[in-house]
Amino acid sequence: MTLEERIASLESQVETLSANAPEDKLSMVVFTGDLDHLLAAMIIATGSSAMFEKTSLFFTFWATAALRDPKKTPPPKNLISRMFGMMLPKGAPALKLGNMNMGGMGTVMMKGLMKKQNILALEELFKRAADNGVEISVCEMSMHLMGMTKEEMIDYPNLKLAGVASFLQNAGSSKSTLFI
Repeated sequence: MTLEERIASLESQVETLSANAPEDKLSMVVFTGDLDHLLAAMIIATGSSAMFEKTSLFFTFWATAALRDPKKTPPPKNLISRMFGMMLPKGAPALKLGNMNMGGMGTVMMKGLMKKQNILALEELFKRAADNGVEISVCEMSMHLMGMTKEEMIDYPNLKLAGVASFLQNAGSSKSTLFI
């Protein structure tokens, strides 16, 4: 192989590698509806938005309840959807700790300590994430399964409904992908 052929081959390989290189972005599946897990997800999201060009969260199953706005009245629902609406927390303020909740006392203690130590509450982390351009996608299937509608979700500038294929497409080109 001549030197020119080797250089052409190397240039072709570099082009292929460049075209398939992961982008400087984070994609995260947010699955759990526990306060401590959601705090971790949002802290990571706000931190990564300062480091990565793009940060995208995919809220699915139990995490979707954190996006419900307690001030909004959802449109009329069928019986099963109303039951899910009553059983699931209505937004971030109603979430409980996944571990050491101790009948609600753990959640109260955690929120009190966070306030005392000037740590942002979950609602404030959502605002910070929005200010930083973090995109939030809500799994359409999970919302429909649990009887939720987009009309009852928080007002968030980059909130959109999506399916798993959209998440996978986005995550496929991400430098980092997390599941919380």
